[in-house]
Amino acid sequence: MELINWVIDLGPSVMMPIIFFLLALCFRVPIGKAFKAAMLVGIGFVGINLIITLLLESIGPAAESMVERFNLNLTIIDPGWPVAAAIGWGSPIVPFAVFGLILVNIILLFLKATKTVNIDIFNFWIFMIVGAIVYTLSGNIWLGVTASIVHFLVTLYIADKTASRIQEDYQLKGISFPHGTTAIFVPVGIAINWIIERIPGLRDVKADPETVTKKFGIFGEPMTLGALIGTLLGILAGFDVAAVLTLGITVAAVMVLLPKMVDVLVEGLNIIREAAEAFLKRRFPDREFYIAMDTALLIARPSVLATGLLMIPTTLLLAVILPGNRLLPFTDLASLSFLFAMCAPYLKQNMVRLYITGIAIMTLVLYIGTDIAAGFTEAANLSNVALPSSFHKETELANLVGGATTPLGWIIIKIAGLLS
Repeated sequence: MELINWVIDLGPSVMMPIIFFLLALCFRVPIGKAFKAAMLVGIGFVGINLIITLLLESIGPAAESMVERFNLNLTIIDPGWPVAAAIGWGSPIVPFAVFGLILVNIILLFLKATKTVNIDIFNFWIFMIVGAIVYTLSGNIWLGVTASIVHFLVTLYIADKTASRIQEDYQLKGISFPHGTTAIFVPVGIAINWIIERIPGLRDVKADPETVTKKFGIFGEPMTLGALIGTLLGILAGFDVAAVLTLGITVAAVMVLLPKMVDVLVEGLNIIREAAEAFLKRRFPDREFYIAMDTALLIARPSVLATGLLMIPTTLLLAVILPGNRLLPFTDLASLSFLFAMCAPYLKQNMVRLYITGIAIMTLVLYIGTDIAAGFTEAANLSNVALPSSFHKETELANLVGGATTPLGWIIIKIAGLLS
């Protein structure tokens, strides 16, 4: 357990380069080239994290100000995905779930039932937050572990099925995304795209970044979209002119810099991918393998990032108008792009379709979060997770971006409740 905690505490920016360096050596990459590839992956992760942190720290106060300005008074607070991750990694199921997830992946690879080699260990928390809630509600540790594994199996299946489409659309070879939050919403995106294709007028709207840029010139470029959206968020937050302009420039910078950091990471990744492909083809000529990655690589696309920012005020509005909702969107508002990043290729990177999908997804998330709040809060207490001091003791918790507030997570929790 202490070893697991030590590895996780390193964080993905350190853990992933070490993993990729060892993988490169296993695939017979010369040590110098392996070191360069691993360092590029690490530098890419650091760059991505720095820029995402810049975005979160800039958008967070704006979201908080909107909550206060519009006097939203809901009884369940969103403490953010870091709290959910701490609950997942702090649960008693951790040692059994982690080794169980790794073992299941190895068995499935051996049986040719999956192509994905899931080295994205940090994001195991997405599966384990579901297991932690199940364990909290049932008191059965094996039921909690099973819940995590079931969530993992479905996510792995979706990762395999979506890999080729995402690789083609994002120009990323040999990669899949078994992300237990994002992957689960892909069927929602596919269903909404199917509906839109049957609505005259709406199906003809072209709103992908390339078309927007071609039609509007400089006003359609990612940096301009970022500046406009950042400015709009600042105005809605009630910021003064200086703060509004600062937020506009910051969001524009994120729209330009984030794709460049992804390019650095992909440069290192390609060195290892090419070596792995050659190595594995020699030994398994009839097999194809995918390396699992975090969906942080996908949110750099302008259509995804811009739609995620537009969903911030939209989600706050939904929280107010949806009857029966008690969940107050808060910390995770700046991370909404993660929820539909894998849907984008199935929606033609069309921002109108992405926005409609975002509304559907957030409606589901708000209602699911409301329903599971009691179990989520108990799981936080059981994992001894320290919550912000500003939260009232009676406040219930449920976050927006995590495995428990997906439709699959909700179904697993409900079935486990019946079984227990």
